[in-house]
Amino acid sequence: MVSLKKVLLLFAVILFTVNPFRSVAEEAQSHGETSSAEEINAHIQHHLKDDYYFNFFTNSKTGKSFGFPLPVILIDGGLKVFSSAEFDHGNKVVEKDGNYYKLYHSKIYKTDAAGTITYDDKHHPTNAKPWDFSITKNVLGLILAALLLFIAFTSLAKTYKNGPNVVPKGLGRALEPLVLYVRDEMAVPNIGHRYKEFMPYLLSVFFLIFLLNLLGLTPLGLNVTGNISVTLCLALFTFVITNFKANKDYWKHIFWMPGVPVPFKFVLAPIEVLGMFTKPFSLMVRLFANITAGHTVVMGLIAVVYLLQHQLTVAGSVSVSLLLTLLLFFLELLVAFLQAFIFTMLSSLFIGMAVEEHAHH
Repeated sequence: MVSLKKVLLLFAVILFTVNPFRSVAEEAQSHGETSSAEEINAHIQHHLKDDYYFNFFTNSKTGKSFGFPLPVILIDGGLKVFSSAEFDHGNKVVEKDGNYYKLYHSKIYKTDAAGTITYDDKHHPTNAKPWDFSITKNVLGLILAALLLFIAFTSLAKTYKNGPNVVPKGLGRALEPLVLYVRDEMAVPNIGHRYKEFMPYLLSVFFLIFLLNLLGLTPLGLNVTGNISVTLCLALFTFVITNFKANKDYWKHIFWMPGVPVPFKFVLAPIEVLGMFTKPFSLMVRLFANITAGHTVVMGLIAVVYLLQHQLTVAGSVSVSLLLTLLLFFLELLVAFLQAFIFTMLSSLFIGMAVEEHAHH
């Protein structure tokens, strides 16, 4: 009976949640206007993307953005440095040394003075792009995270210089258990006696991902680990370290697996080679997908304030949105740690498999 009540309650919640969204969209379509749901979806998509302007929020009525521009650094027949404010959020064409640049769909293209964008058959821009080394929102987030980690661990390192038995103070007291956790629960069990060789990387990747995930839950609006370029770089580091540090036994088990009949060795070798690339690919996609999904759901729940005002009144929509967002926020705190743990744990496991000494009989 209890389970039936839970099912009915869940069904009622789903109907209660979905129907207002549908009615809002249908009402907007009947008036031939852009619905609030479409505006919110566009805002979420903009948040998930990288940007040349650190934007806190935009007044939809006036179109005015509140934030600050970031430096644009291009290499195109020479070094060109200027403020992203010159693009005016893509409304203006920037001229530098006789070259014209336009910001279009979060990318910089070379154009003519009128800012003409040409397209192929699939409506993709065909304009040339300069080498782009700009300080974007995600790059700024990485710099901020690196600076915070440098300050925190410099303080912790100074404590250890005073002696091995000195208890850290302040923030170091919170960091030390996490450092020991990475060492005792990930590095030592998975890598063995060579764990010290890889501790700098494992600690770096764990705390970087963890801190970036936490920063993504702040009002700063950062989504660094939700950018697949960032997760790709992290996964490539694991891939390079794993294969450059691998011993001969590792390569032997890939290309000529011992203890297996010769015909099967030719079948297993391509599978093992493919596995070398699927492992870092899984690291990349898992982190990217989980953080992106989390940000999307949190922002969708915040949007309840705007979408359900007519159905629940302002106070009701704010209460529902606040309750659901707080519940998911605490879940995202767990996910922030869990994703850092999974990435580091699997990286240590892959490294351990590559440096493990096998006993052949």
